Amino acid sequence: MTPPLLPVITAFERSPDRGKGLARDMRVRWALEEVGQPYEVRLVSFSAMKEPAHRTLHPFGQIPTYEEGALALFESGAIVFHIAECHAGLLPDDANARARAITWMFAALNTIEPPILDLQTIKFLERDKAWYEQRLPIVEDRIRDRLGELSDRLGNADWLDGAFSAGDLMMVSVLIRLKASGLLDEYPNLSAYVARGEARPAYRRAFAAQLAVFTGKPSAG
Repeated sequence: MTPPLLPVITAFERSPDRGKGLARDMRVRWALEEVGQPYEVRLVSFSAMKEPAHRTLHPFGQIPTYEEGALALFESGAIVFHIAECHAGLLPDDANARARAITWMFAALNTIEPPILDLQTIKFLERDKAWYEQRLPIVEDRIRDRLGELSDRLGNADWLDGAFSAGDLMMVSVLIRLKASGLLDEYPNLSAYVARGEARPAYRRAFAAQLAVFTGKPSAG
C-alpha cells in the first residue's frame, strides 16, 4: 500500500528573523505539531518566491503555502484554520466554544497584529525618515491600547477561552513579535500567557525545526 502523501509547507530558505520563530511558517509548523501531523518543508529563496511557479501557490509571492494532494492554500491563518478543522486538538467540540476559538483567531490577525506590524515597519524601514520620532510613540500607544484590552480580557486565565485552542496559537504567535520591543513586559499576564505558549512541547518542536533551517543543524526530536 502506498503511504499517504504528507502535507508540504514552504518556508524561507534564509529567514530574515535568523530563526527566532517570527516567520509565519512557524504558526503552521506549530499547528501541525499540536495535532501530530507529520509534514514536509520546501525551502524557498527570496527570488524564487517571486517566480511564477511559487505565485501559482501564493499570488503575493510570500510564505507560507500549504499543499495537500490537490489542495493548495496560502495565508497562515487560513492554513491553521484548515489544519484545525481537519484534526482534533485545536478547536473545541462544543459548537459555541468552537466559534469563539475561531473568533480569537480573527482577533489575533485583524485587531492585534496590524499595529504590531506597523511598529516593525517603522523600526526596520522608516528609521531614517523625518517623521520617525513623532510616529513611533503614536504607534506604540496604539499597541498599548490593544494590549490593555487583551490583558483585561485574559485576566488570570491560562488561555483565552477555556482550554488551549487555535485562537491561542494565533494570538501567542502574534504577541511574540513584541518581545524585543519591551511593550509586552508592561502586561505581566500577557507575558506569562506567551511564555505558556512557548513552553508547549509542540511549540518547542516547531521552533527547533525552524531554527534548524537557519543554523543548518537538524532539530532534535
